[in-house]
Amino acid sequence: MNLLLFTPAELERPLPRGDRRAVHLLRVLRRRAGDTFDAGLVNGPRGKGTLAAIGPEALTLSFAWGAEPPPLDPLVLIIGLPRPQTARDILRDATSLGVAAMHFVATDKSEPSYARSLLWASNEWRRHLLAGAEQAFDTRLPEVTHGCPLMEVIGRLSGGGARVALDNYEASIPLSQHTGAADHPANSGCSSVVVLAVGPERGWSAAERGLLRGAGFVLADLGSRVLRTETAVTAAVALLKAKRRLM
Repeated sequence: MNLLLFTPAELERPLPRGDRRAVHLLRVLRRRAGDTFDAGLVNGPRGKGTLAAIGPEALTLSFAWGAEPPPLDPLVLIIGLPRPQTARDILRDATSLGVAAMHFVATDKSEPSYARSLLWASNEWRRHLLAGAEQAFDTRLPEVTHGCPLMEVIGRLSGGGARVALDNYEASIPLSQHTGAADHPANSGCSSVVVLAVGPERGWSAAERGLLRGAGFVLADLGSRVLRTETAVTAAVALLKAKRRLM
């Protein structure tokens, strides 16, 4: 945890000693009364926190804010709903990598029960965004949606930018050769957004490949090796960021 994140509502009240941030301050960072630490306001500025007092039940904190971090990278992920543990890894690591949005979509080959897991029903997913942002020393959280059909999410995309979908079966090019520029007349605007679609663990259906191609997506692969979904997402985002010089 390289940055401790707080919401505006938390700033004016003591931090319970059982809170993970309090535990980190006292047991990992070994801060004492009067010491400072790196803090951030969710989707706001970074700055310094001060551990003003250590009580038996809670910590008293104060904050001095500085500048806001830069905007998130113009990368949008569309991901076929994976099993919950895989989704947790993607939520954390894609946030650390700085993507602007993640849309976990229902697909023809998705396991329906994944959409009803406690990860989504309990809002647990937000905790993994916070962990990813804290790791990256950033305050900005990506937009996240889950459970909408693939067609609906594609229909909400803006008209510009590049679109690429990972596919192990009918890919036309390696992702390493994708330029990061628009490859379809409908997407020839000046937007710099890149949309990356990654199928569920069983892959895209034939109908979904047709839908993706019709919406301007180029099918690409990461090579001959079959990767876990979370590994493929991390590798693809890192590759696109490097090609677009966003690292």
